[in-house]
Amino acid sequence: MRLLLSAAFVLCWSSGFIGAKLGAGSAPAVTLLMWRFLPLAAVLALVAATAARSSWRGLTARTVARQAAVGTLSQSGYLFTVYYAIQLGVSSGTTALIDGTQPLVAGALAGPLLHQYVSRRQWLGLCLGVGGVVLVTTADATAAAGVSRWAYLVPFLGMASLVAATFLEGRSRTRVAPSVSMTVHCTTSAVLFTALAAGAGSVLPPASLSFWAAVCWLVTLSTFGGYGLYWLILRRSGVTEVNTLMFLMAPVTALWGAAMFGEPFGPQTAAGLAVGLAAVVLVHRGATPSTANSGENPPGCARGRTSGESARTASCRGQAPEGGEAPGAVTRPERTAIRRTGP
Repeated sequence: MRLLLSAAFVLCWSSGFIGAKLGAGSAPAVTLLMWRFLPLAAVLALVAATAARSSWRGLTARTVARQAAVGTLSQSGYLFTVYYAIQLGVSSGTTALIDGTQPLVAGALAGPLLHQYVSRRQWLGLCLGVGGVVLVTTADATAAAGVSRWAYLVPFLGMASLVAATFLEGRSRTRVAPSVSMTVHCTTSAVLFTALAAGAGSVLPPASLSFWAAVCWLVTLSTFGGYGLYWLILRRSGVTEVNTLMFLMAPVTALWGAAMFGEPFGPQTAAGLAVGLAAVVLVHRGATPSTANSGENPPGCARGRTSGESARTASCRGQAPEGGEAPGAVTRPERTAIRRTGP
């Protein structure tokens, strides 16, 4: 089951880059993003007002505002740079590869800023994953023609936006239900992209079938599939495993882009895929049982409440929220990951 969930997550998340490529030729990036999020925000708002009303109880305006800020960084800023880079001619595989460096950057900063740590073997696996990213990025960039060099900097802005969102979310002490964060993030994105599209005079969608096919693709596979599986795996296995799976997005997207759009996929790209797979195996084997499994709470962890228990308290007790597996290889609790949809 764990392997199937991981594979489905990688495919759904990678589908976002492919969906962006599908819609890139039919409309500007802001138009595609606007029509991706407007109907989605409307549906989520309806659900929030009916079936999910209980999830909103007790939330303060400050908590909702923080989630809006996190959504602006992790969803709006990130997705705009991804779509814009692909619109400029950067391949879907290269864009995914640049985004794939985010877990290492976040991991390097998480220790001093959030007191989250991974084992040495897991660090080795993460670094190996970066090696795979470099291999495929070099291959794609070498084969690209007619793309301005500065265009390759655009995805790095999105990666930086994701890192900033990680630490903004990590400093929050209030646990927010995934349905709430998803509704706030998507509504914020709908408002921002509608404003940008209106300012650019690109509100009206094209009548082409490819545009609406891309919108349906992105909403179904990327948003619901990628986002839902992201949270499921995060709660079952912890943030380190989710971040490691991110290294697979780039080579999988490169392979997918080669099959659908004829993007280059040679021996160097295949080698990058193999290195990424090896990194995942290494990090998984590097996980060690949580110190809480011995029945004692690690230093600095308080006893949990019987109801409404926070993610931090659950991790201190050696349990993932809502019955998931205990995240391993930490000296203090892993409690933060990026709340974002796929590209």
